[in-house]
Amino acid sequence: MPAQEKIRVLIVDDIAETRENIRRMLQFDANIEIAGTARTGREAIDQSIATKPDVIIMDINMPDMDGITATQEVKKKLPYVQVVILSVQNDPSYMRRAMLAGARDFLTKPPMIDELTDAIRRAGVMAHEERKKASSSFTSGPTDVGGVPTQAKPSSSLGKVIVVYSPKGGTGRTTIATNLAIALHTDENKVALVDGNLQFGDVAVFLNEQGKNTILDLAPRADELDTDIVQEVMVNNRTTGIDILAAPPRPEMADKVTGDQFSKLIDFFRHIYSYVVIDTGSYLTEAVQAALDISNIIVLITTQDIPSIKNCNLFLTLADASGLKRSRIMFVMNRYDKRIAISPERVGESLRQEIVLALPSDERIVSNAVNRGIPFMIDNKIQPIGKSIQQLVDLIKEKITKLENTEVEVK
Repeated sequence: MPAQEKIRVLIVDDIAETRENIRRMLQFDANIEIAGTARTGREAIDQSIATKPDVIIMDINMPDMDGITATQEVKKKLPYVQVVILSVQNDPSYMRRAMLAGARDFLTKPPMIDELTDAIRRAGVMAHEERKKASSSFTSGPTDVGGVPTQAKPSSSLGKVIVVYSPKGGTGRTTIATNLAIALHTDENKVALVDGNLQFGDVAVFLNEQGKNTILDLAPRADELDTDIVQEVMVNNRTTGIDILAAPPRPEMADKVTGDQFSKLIDFFRHIYSYVVIDTGSYLTEAVQAALDISNIIVLITTQDIPSIKNCNLFLTLADASGLKRSRIMFVMNRYDKRIAISPERVGESLRQEIVLALPSDERIVSNAVNRGIPFMIDNKIQPIGKSIQQLVDLIKEKITKLENTEVEVK
């Protein structure tokens, strides 16, 4: 954003002292200009129309109309305006409601000056970009809605969905999904890691990001998603660079996400991310079935124990009966121990599905990584287990290319 392009801010709070304190905090920032102030939610709407600010600092609790309702009304009239909500209550439910209403950020009162100015700068950049999009649409015609093109992209340009699944619990599915997502991430390839185990998902725990936004913040808006709200809800893991969509905080909340909503979320993500890695539960819930249906690649996990192999055999039989092509399935053996007589070759022959890779057993590294919340692909990727994950990445990319070439030949 050019230095001369100031961020116009409207301050909304029913307490005069608070409005003045915020004004004083911001007055020394050369890139911020106070467009006005308002005492109530209704005044905020009127002042927004009159002053057309870039950013609104909005109190959540006001006597006539709360800040969340006012945010919804402002966004209807001025979609480019970005709202930063302030609240004395650091309550996740307030945060979720604010984001669903269209707020850009949520800060606890009283905010630190650096915290507030950083939030305003981020919101200001977004507001200026949205203004430009709105003005250019009059000359260039319809281009996108919420960052997603109105005309469908060619399938080759959409992100690839990789589902990590095992019909048996305890096979290391989440460990593989988490480290696979990290290995796929590069400066050119943006990666989303989605927890599809809605009852007992551990993806956030594995990356030490628990207690933040979850899929419940997006599912109710599955029919009206836009890039901004997705980016607000996704938790960016700074250590790895990947974006995380966590499972609900409590098991009983899983029913609030339908299979249709889950499918629409993932389909939208394909327009934003190069790869969408989905961890799943062992049960074929609506969400898991939706993930399997929309996937480009299914990484099917087994171990060397008989119950795990038996369940994978049942899943492959079910896949055949339901029309799920085995060409999309990459069969992987986890925790492989050469001392055990059950070999990958024998299992592959028995189930008529080749095991493409055996990940070595390394309980010390894996257990330590899980307990620290630091996946081993961050600090142990040169170890055999890390090299195996990188090999899996190469095999997945090779498989995707092969499938795409096959589709082209068929057409």
